[in-house]
Amino acid sequence: MAAASISRSLTKFRTPSCSSLSSHRIPTLFSSSYSNSAAALSSAEPQSSPAFVPQDQVAEKGRGGGSRWSKWLLFLPGAITFGLGTWQVFRRQDKIKMLEYRQKRLEVEPLKFNTISPSTENLDTLEFRRVICKGVFDEDRSIYVGPRSRSISGVTENGYYVITPLMPIPNNPDSVQSPVLVNRGWVPRSWRDKSFEASRDGEQPSSIAPSSVQQNEQSSWWRFWSKKPRIVEEQVPAIAPVEVVGVVRQSEKPSIFVPANDPSSRQWFYVDVPAIARACGLPEGTVYIEDINENVNPSNPYPVPKDVNTLIRSSVMPQDHLNYMLTWYSLSAAVTFMAYKRLKPKKSRR
Repeated sequence: MAAASISRSLTKFRTPSCSSLSSHRIPTLFSSSYSNSAAALSSAEPQSSPAFVPQDQVAEKGRGGGSRWSKWLLFLPGAITFGLGTWQVFRRQDKIKMLEYRQKRLEVEPLKFNTISPSTENLDTLEFRRVICKGVFDEDRSIYVGPRSRSISGVTENGYYVITPLMPIPNNPDSVQSPVLVNRGWVPRSWRDKSFEASRDGEQPSSIAPSSVQQNEQSSWWRFWSKKPRIVEEQVPAIAPVEVVGVVRQSEKPSIFVPANDPSSRQWFYVDVPAIARACGLPEGTVYIEDINENVNPSNPYPVPKDVNTLIRSSVMPQDHLNYMLTWYSLSAAVTFMAYKRLKPKKSRR
């Protein structure tokens, strides 16, 4: 009995077994350690390693930025051609206004140029005004501008415009008061060649003719009986005054393909009024007019005056600007439509 009671008392004070320890303590320790590790991993994860992005997605993103700009560039030709068409609209309007201005100026009654002088009148306001000038042509100082072609019965012939100073007539109130440069019209090439030959012949010295004339006079027997020598007077042809009906013009604006004038060699390719005036020995502010007189003498057909209708025409007329405008707008519509079709997404067929 005593032994049984002792063993029961010892059983009460026995330590817990391994199984009970493992069942109570191990789960608690494992759960706490797992939560600490998860918290540490979650806090360290964004700083330790970046998120992984596939390379094909990066390439797609780069191509998307470049393709966006290339899409806009497809519409650039359409925008440029549209701007050129709009520019032709404004050009056409300006050309119509310019030709109407010239037409109105030419319809005004002509002015008498004897009452006008460069010092009292603004020459810019006289452009395309008809004027009547009376004076004398100084043929020796003529200038030939060209070559300029002229079509006669379907045959093209090269020639020149002849510009001659119109000089005042002394003691004549109806005459011009100052020299005027007059574009008398078109002449054939032979006129210019003859003028150059005459100028070269005039520069050659003539010392042989006077000596021969003097010897002939001394050897004449009747010279003895004469009390005074015979004076041979050259007959100078009387220069008749002319009346010119012309239009006041200014210098031409040559294109980049026209050569520069060379006054030293008498080569004039376009009308430069101040330079021509200097070459003729006249002031730079000399007025320049173009002869439009239609009363041409059939016996003397040259020079051929300019046709007044050429003054209200242009190398590019308003109808030409309209054609250019339609062309540019058509190109703009075509290239814009092609760009739209190129960028339009294609529908997938299932």
